[in-house]
Amino acid sequence: MAGDAAAITPEEIERTYETIRPYVRRTPVLAVEPGDLSQDLAAGSGLMFKLEQLQCAGSFKARGAFANLLLREVPAAGVVAASGGNHGVAVAYAAHRLGVPAKIFVPSISSPAKIERIRGLGADLVVTGDRYADALAAAERWTEAAGAMSVHAFDQRETLLGQGTLALELTQQATGPDGRLDTVLVPVGGGGLIGGIAAYLSKDVRVVGVEPDGAPTLYRAREQGHPVDAPAGSIAADALAPRRIGELVFPITQDYVDRVVLVGDDAIRAAQSRLWQAFRIAAEPAASVGAAALLSGAYRPGPGERVAVVISGANLPLPPLDG
Repeated sequence: MAGDAAAITPEEIERTYETIRPYVRRTPVLAVEPGDLSQDLAAGSGLMFKLEQLQCAGSFKARGAFANLLLREVPAAGVVAASGGNHGVAVAYAAHRLGVPAKIFVPSISSPAKIERIRGLGADLVVTGDRYADALAAAERWTEAAGAMSVHAFDQRETLLGQGTLALELTQQATGPDGRLDTVLVPVGGGGLIGGIAAYLSKDVRVVGVEPDGAPTLYRAREQGHPVDAPAGSIAADALAPRRIGELVFPITQDYVDRVVLVGDDAIRAAQSRLWQAFRIAAEPAASVGAAALLSGAYRPGPGERVAVVISGANLPLPPLDG
């Protein structure tokens, strides 16, 4: 991997933001009444959603993709990426926008909607293996053979810098009149998003990771004190189920992530439905885990606590349209 994750600073994330800003969206923050999400949440608490599903290419992954392509020297052979889906869409989108050849490897569990988006952006797509680790191994073989630049989904310094720009926006958008934001709930797969957010926020804001209980990559790593293999059994497996947390990511999370909570598939489905019914937010399962943590009680805000929930992506099938 390129560089040292320990050297990632808020100042470098700010410089990265200036580089990628012409190519990404400043996604909005929606302030909501806690009771509209769940009657169990205390009224008067500050609750908000960072609507990153409105990002270019349908997820936060566009930030890291553009950071890689703009901060690194791209060879004539172009770029290659392995992905459960959203990272592949983002790299294909960034490559298309910048006129760079792209080859994307995805596992068979990837959502058909994400596969179709990658194809639609003109990338060379290869479906291989049953999970992200299989696609990654195939991508690494291609990188060596073709001389393309690998854009890692989470364990790459530039990826972390790009994802950290979400936290920069959030601190500008979500602080209250007293300048306070207490907690951010962040979906966790390989850890690029939570690593970037935690590196930017440091200890100023409580960062809480949320994972499916069937794919506890960071939870298991924290139990063991180092990255370890984890299972991948969840409806969010196409986005939140790499084999293990990133090696560059883990030290950041040890320093700056307060805790990791787990949510079950039933809670994720309920949150996905509630986000649509109450707020008309279309969120894929992986993007709904933060709301699931609040709905299920896996995370209970204290009185008056200002909590931001990252809604990370919405690469979903197009619903049937009324005539």
